[in-house]
Amino acid sequence: MKSKILISTGGSGGHVIPAITIHDHLKENYDILISSDVRGLKYLDDKFYNTLIIDTPKLNNFILLPLSILKVFFLTLRSLILLKKEKIQTLISTGGYMSLPLCMAARILNIKIYLLEPNMVIGRANKFFLKFCKKILCYSENIIGFPKEHKYKLKIINPLIRKKYYDKKLKKSNNEKFTLIIIGGSQGAQIFDKILHQSIIKVSKIKPLKVIHQTNQKNIGNLKNLYLENNIDNTVFSFDQNLNLLIDQADLCITRSGASSLAEISLSKKPFIAIPLPSSKDNHQLENANYYKNKGCCWVIDQINFDKKNFENLLLNILSNKDEILVKKNNLEKLNYQNTWNNVNQNLLNIINEN
Repeated sequence: MKSKILISTGGSGGHVIPAITIHDHLKENYDILISSDVRGLKYLDDKFYNTLIIDTPKLNNFILLPLSILKVFFLTLRSLILLKKEKIQTLISTGGYMSLPLCMAARILNIKIYLLEPNMVIGRANKFFLKFCKKILCYSENIIGFPKEHKYKLKIINPLIRKKYYDKKLKKSNNEKFTLIIIGGSQGAQIFDKILHQSIIKVSKIKPLKVIHQTNQKNIGNLKNLYLENNIDNTVFSFDQNLNLLIDQADLCITRSGASSLAEISLSKKPFIAIPLPSSKDNHQLENANYYKNKGCCWVIDQINFDKKNFENLLLNILSNKDEILVKKNNLEKLNYQNTWNNVNQNLLNIINEN
């Protein structure tokens, strides 16, 4: 009989996508359950994953804090019952407040806890549970805010990336136009929905472009019409399960700086311009972007001090100087040369199977 692992996740795709990837790596060797809050369920297809709901409330509203703490207490009791009933032997948390009840219950029951920290800044929930976990999986040993006394628990792994990003089914077509993909506008980010396209239209008058643009669902029609009016070949979308195939068609990406997004773009060997979300906790998106910038793989733009003219000049310089793209592409090749599905799979199994 296979031993049972519960993967705790929820919230954004940045938490759920690594959980899905861990599931797919371990499913042949273990019996896997995935828990999520309601928000994270949109990323989980119950045809493929055995899921359950632990809908942990956010703890960032001072007025509702007493009620939220009470709910976390009852969810912890529920988690205790769940972990015992399902005979869970290992808990893997992808971080965030969503995992609080299950991590607390696992600690009470003395169940092995593994943490995942994909960002370059340690998350607050992960930092709290460091003293109780067996190991914490990170993509770098230089995690900002990581307590020195727990460094011995740190295990370095290659970024957790969905298998389809390794399975190349489509090669970039020989499009004579430079192809730009913009990822990150589906959540209604104003800079992606209402600002970038203005600069792209200006640049396209000088250098022909093809644009693949992710935007808010309500903005698809307007944005598509703007590109058509300016004779720009375009694909405009909100959410696409086959984003990997769209990325494969591009020469350059413009993106936010979530750890999962950057890892997927990096494995696809596409140079990118990162525009980190300024409001990300502890500015972790900026640190994620700087990790790749310091390795010569990308450019980073500060949204707070965003200057359209400077952005347009950057794009024109990239379009005019193809050597810069080539250098960054080669650096991405070097960064990912050992990042294979089998290598990640074996590393994960070795870590989980350690005594």
